[in-house]
Amino acid sequence: MTAPAQPKKIVAPTVSQINAEFVTQVIEDIYEKEIVKSRFAIRKIMLLEFSQYLENYLWMNYSPEVSSKAYLMSICCMVNEKFRENVPAWETFKKKPDDFPFFFKCILKAALAETDGEFSLHEQTVLLLFLDHCFNSLEVDLIRSQVQQLISLPMWMGLQPARLELELKKTPKLRKFWNLIKKNDEKMDPEAREQAYQERRFLSQLIQKFISVLKSVPLSEPVTMDKVHYCERFIELMIDLEALLPTRRWFNTILDDSHLLVHCYLSNLVRREEDGHLFSQLLDMLKFYTGFEINDQTGNALTENEMTTIHYDRITSLQRAAFAHFPELYDFALSNVAEVDTRESLIKCFGPLSSNTLHQVASYLCLLPTLPKGEDTTFDKEFLLELLVSRHERRISQIQQLNQMPLYPTEKIIWDENIVPTEYYSGEGCLALPKLNLQFLTLHDYLLRNFNLFRLESTYEIRQDIEDSVSRMKPWQSEYGGVVFGGWARMAQPIVAFTVVEVAKPSIGENWPTRVRADVSIHLNVRDHIRDEWEGLRKHDVCFLITVRPTKPYGTKFDRRRPFVEQVGLVYVRGCEVQGMLDDKGRVIEDGPEPRPNLRGESRTFRVFLDPNQYQQDMTNTIQNGAEDVYETFNIIMRRKPKENNFKAVLETIRNLMNTDCVVPDWLHDIILGYGDPSSAHYSKMPNQIATLDFNDTFFSIEHLKTSFPGHNVKVTVDDPALQIPPFRITFPVRNGKGKKRKDAEKEDEDTEEAKTLIVEPHVIPNRGPYPYNQPKRNTIQFTHTQIEAIRAGMQPGLTMVVGPPGTGKTDVAVQIISNIYHNFPEQRTLIVTHSNQALNQLFEKIMALDIDERHLLRLGHGEEELETEKDFSRYGRVNYVLARRIKLLEEVKRLQKSLGVPGDASYTCETAGYFFLYQVMSRWEEYISKVKNKGNTLPDVTEVSTFFPFHEYFANAPQPIFKGRSYEEDMEIAEGCFRHIKKIFTQLEEFRASELLRSGLDRSKYLLVKEAKIIAMTCTHAALKRHDLVKLGFKYDNILMEEAAQILEIETFIPLLLQNPQDGFSRLKRWIMIGDHHQLPPVIKNMAFQKYSNMEQSLFTRFVRVGVPTVDLDAQGRARASLCNLYNWRYKNLGNLPHVQLLPEFSTANAGLLYDFQLINVEDFQGVGESEPNPYFYQNLGEAEYVVALFMYMCLLGYPADKISILTTYNGQKHLIRDIINRRCGSNPLIGRPNKVTTVDRFQGQQNDYILLSLVRTRAVGHLRDVRRLVVAMSRARLGLYIFARVSLFQNCFELTPAFSQLTARPLHLHIIPTEPFPTSRKNGERPSHEVQIIKNMPQMANFVYNMYMHLIQTTHHYHQTLLQLPPAMLEEGEEVQSQETELETEEEATPAQADIVPSLTDASSSQETSASQTETIPSHTGDSSSSGAIPTESEITATVAEPVAVPAENNTPQDATSAPRETK
Repeated sequence: MTAPAQPKKIVAPTVSQINAEFVTQVIEDIYEKEIVKSRFAIRKIMLLEFSQYLENYLWMNYSPEVSSKAYLMSICCMVNEKFRENVPAWETFKKKPDDFPFFFKCILKAALAETDGEFSLHEQTVLLLFLDHCFNSLEVDLIRSQVQQLISLPMWMGLQPARLELELKKTPKLRKFWNLIKKNDEKMDPEAREQAYQERRFLSQLIQKFISVLKSVPLSEPVTMDKVHYCERFIELMIDLEALLPTRRWFNTILDDSHLLVHCYLSNLVRREEDGHLFSQLLDMLKFYTGFEINDQTGNALTENEMTTIHYDRITSLQRAAFAHFPELYDFALSNVAEVDTRESLIKCFGPLSSNTLHQVASYLCLLPTLPKGEDTTFDKEFLLELLVSRHERRISQIQQLNQMPLYPTEKIIWDENIVPTEYYSGEGCLALPKLNLQFLTLHDYLLRNFNLFRLESTYEIRQDIEDSVSRMKPWQSEYGGVVFGGWARMAQPIVAFTVVEVAKPSIGENWPTRVRADVSIHLNVRDHIRDEWEGLRKHDVCFLITVRPTKPYGTKFDRRRPFVEQVGLVYVRGCEVQGMLDDKGRVIEDGPEPRPNLRGESRTFRVFLDPNQYQQDMTNTIQNGAEDVYETFNIIMRRKPKENNFKAVLETIRNLMNTDCVVPDWLHDIILGYGDPSSAHYSKMPNQIATLDFNDTFFSIEHLKTSFPGHNVKVTVDDPALQIPPFRITFPVRNGKGKKRKDAEKEDEDTEEAKTLIVEPHVIPNRGPYPYNQPKRNTIQFTHTQIEAIRAGMQPGLTMVVGPPGTGKTDVAVQIISNIYHNFPEQRTLIVTHSNQALNQLFEKIMALDIDERHLLRLGHGEEELETEKDFSRYGRVNYVLARRIKLLEEVKRLQKSLGVPGDASYTCETAGYFFLYQVMSRWEEYISKVKNKGNTLPDVTEVSTFFPFHEYFANAPQPIFKGRSYEEDMEIAEGCFRHIKKIFTQLEEFRASELLRSGLDRSKYLLVKEAKIIAMTCTHAALKRHDLVKLGFKYDNILMEEAAQILEIETFIPLLLQNPQDGFSRLKRWIMIGDHHQLPPVIKNMAFQKYSNMEQSLFTRFVRVGVPTVDLDAQGRARASLCNLYNWRYKNLGNLPHVQLLPEFSTANAGLLYDFQLINVEDFQGVGESEPNPYFYQNLGEAEYVVALFMYMCLLGYPADKISILTTYNGQKHLIRDIINRRCGSNPLIGRPNKVTTVDRFQGQQNDYILLSLVRTRAVGHLRDVRRLVVAMSRARLGLYIFARVSLFQNCFELTPAFSQLTARPLHLHIIPTEPFPTSRKNGERPSHEVQIIKNMPQMANFVYNMYMHLIQTTHHYHQTLLQLPPAMLEEGEEVQSQETELETEEEATPAQADIVPSLTDASSSQETSASQTETIPSHTGDSSSSGAIPTESEITATVAEPVAVPAENNTPQDATSAPRETK
């Protein structure tokens, strides 16, 4: 039997076996030689990940047979790198999911391996990070299915038996589940059971392993950083498990049972000041989350009373144990709780006990296993004591901690790298920062994480401002040891005198003063406009008080690369809030309409509020520890730009929200926290769905309506086609409840038939009067069926999310929803919130074009000045409108009174007008109706309607004849329309009566806001700043519509939900409509660490989409040519084009002078240089910049309007370089002009232009364009033409960019131009041109070509003028002179050695500026050379050597613009 098997051993290996061996060998080599040898260097891993190592090699070839240590580690490194780069990580695994379970089990096994075994500690740290990413990706089904086995109830197998029994006793329901688990385990075969047990005990074993690593850290001897990093990453993993409810639910008990925190706090690592600093901070975060105020099983937030009860239960159970079993603790057992629940008293009670007794107490409380008789405990006394004390000590409540926290950052936080990392955060290490995940524990947790991150992001910006201002002031040590300032700063001044003038008594129950006020005196010996800025400091503006004690002698240069604090000798930073400037008599000058008094001299004093919490902490420190008094040392005051200075108000708003009962509507609560059914707030599942809605002017015709509801049967209530005209009321089938189980299929068929039937009722808008302006304004946009679905959803109660790709009419949909809600629910009020003033103004301008009464519109904030309309929609503008409108209406009343021949002064006030209407107008109308109404069966005569009409004389100024005399019904409707016109006058006057009773503008504006306005608009920042005032006024609203929702910070999206007080404990909010596009760029976060590590850039809109909330995806764009749309429509669900994109001539005509409507132009190194980096992350590319400007000039010379062209780039450095070249080349040259904008892609989001020239800058690494959202924005800004300049070989290899770049590279990579084709052309897009096509190979050729073209144009223009005008010889000579001047200029430029490069030295500019990096604040926008018409590059210039391309802004100013801090790490 065995004989046949023999030959198998000598059979040649199969191809797959050879491949498997080859693959394994390659992976081993790469792992050992590239990754391990370089100690996991980011640069190496980044290159491997970028070359699609994971997608095309690792996972594609992975199988259990080839699995090895190197293979596992390589995959983990690639996944971790993807998370670091913020690109999707799990897509590859989803394509081949079968081997993932095996792979995951191998990872678990490796994570528990001995550290001195096969896997080093560094490798296990990589595995911990991978596991952390898995636990944070629970929304991915593939990951969740594996992770769930580790964190479900069976993991309680890892508890001690006594503790398990105690927990099951607490919740009887769990006992049932536990018995069920046991039964199922018995049915398993032994191998599967062993595997299951391994998984369940994984986290318990991992904790034990960590504790052994932690204990191996010595107190003072050197320690390897691998150990420290392992410990930090492990605590990070624990924090993330505790901060998510699905992972926390069962794990928190395991963590508590392992006493991990006690082990950590007693460890040597915590005591090592340098190495253990971050570990200690992470530990504090873990301690916070382990004791979080939440019921782990139910997920409900615990109130302060419930937390106190839990604390009392713990103490009393300890007292009972002491009383029953430990006579030496009688005193403790009989004391009251308040006496023994502090750390000091607990140590006093338990300190004297022996280790064995302490162990027995702990085991009695089920904290440790029972101590066998006659044996000594293995735990040391310090551990046992800390275990009992930390468990039973009284904890200060989280809200109390928050209320005692100073809102202004101090020097301790501002320069702590673990909390506020520098802008160049690489993403390698972990940080002591909260993360914004998909889910949050409670609303308190949600607000707290946002509060902390918002505070730290503001702190980062404050740090930049302080470093900039203080270094400009150049503080040096004087000869006598004092401070002397060698420079000056616009935003900071030396303090002449500082005195604390008031410390008010604390409120009851608090230990900090209610307010602390101080006076700061400064000497304003500065230019007038800067003095005006200082004197213009308003109430609530925030300033910073700084103490510097420099140690460097006078004249020492500041080195920006060295730490800032020690260079300038910065000691203290404290924040303050301005109350106002003091006048000559020492009184605060109040803001108001009165002109401010003119103060003599240059000395000014400001009264400021200090932070009471901070003051109390500082004073306590001074008294108890003998520290110096901070408030006697300040010598600099710094102010900030008003736009960036609203952080304190926002933080106060969040803190106030946490102190009040946050009442979020029930239907939203779980969705905001990320739990439950994500579609539960969709209108189809809302219990109060509305059956019949009036769509007003949404539809153009009945055909439009039918096409808008595909798959529905439309039943019209009238059969006559002539009467089937809009507006329409539609009755939708409404299903109440969740639907019951159906018994038979027939009934189901009937039901689905019924569910798809819409009953449409055309109705006529009642006549509003005889004047042309009485006719309602109508919508002019023919909405698509998805837009109609979005409008329908927005009109129904619930949460509506509309995803609007570029050019799909998001704003039009928003405006129509607002209009329809306004007409359907006239008593409801709608709040509009946007990210920017620009978006709000666009929205408002469209609202005004619809049938919405102007008196119901109100715009809050400072952006209303930019509204492109003569009308003022601000609060005071509306007050003025009401007063003017009142006068106009009273004049109409006077005219009506006169026409009726009524004596007296009825038009004196709104009140007298009301009586006049009641007694004079109504009586006449009722009498008229009684004469002309139907009597019996006979219709009255048509002429009677006109004959008896009482208001003929009043309507004499309307188009005549008023009555047509064709039919009784028609004339009667006209008569009623006339009466409605009159009645509306008196209705409005009744509403305006309040403005007669309220005398001040402020009271009137408040009344308008609270009572009159129906549509109130503001930015999210304004909402956050003014929440307190709005709530105090009693502001109310029923609906919220948010535009640009994907660009708004999570917390700034949440605050507008809570701008009103709840009614009877419930929120009155009925609708929340969010419109945005999460495929475009997120909110701007300047600090890389908060953006990447804490995920602070995630908007609430994006999180809802990730959680699975249903969205309406608009699917037809009308902005760009179809070919341009293809460059980004792959990112969206079936995004198509509106018909006009194919039909309109501007879209079907070609771009004159250019062969293609879009092209990717390859730009090689210019003179051996590609990208350059004069300052960190300040990227420039001279070759691309020159090429872009040359193409812009070429287009302008062909006749393209310059304002139809925008130049975009992906980096700030390049933006400055291009602007500089534009100033040099084009200046104010009338033949060329300036582009509409030269800016970054990030700044141009939300805008568009006909032609876009885009420079991608990078030549070494792709950089932050790898973020597909930035690519989508870049590709979608152009309507008719897009020309991209880039290093093709770099970008075409980038996996994430493939869908766009495969289309771009399908066309030639050299620029194809048609120089003889003028703008505009009649050539159709895609047609072969009749003119000759010229191919441009490189930038110097293009620049040379443009130069020749320009000179030819100048000469032909001269020649044309001469022949046309037949100028006299004198004039001709003058023309020649001009030409010779130009030639002279060129030769001069040619003659300049090296300096005559493409970019001018900045001294050429008309406004010469300092160019040194330390002093240049931003790149100056030059006005161009005076001889601008000749400022075109000469051939010699193009080939000249490149000098310094452009002056570089100061380092600390680089990240001031959102895009300057790039989104990647070098």
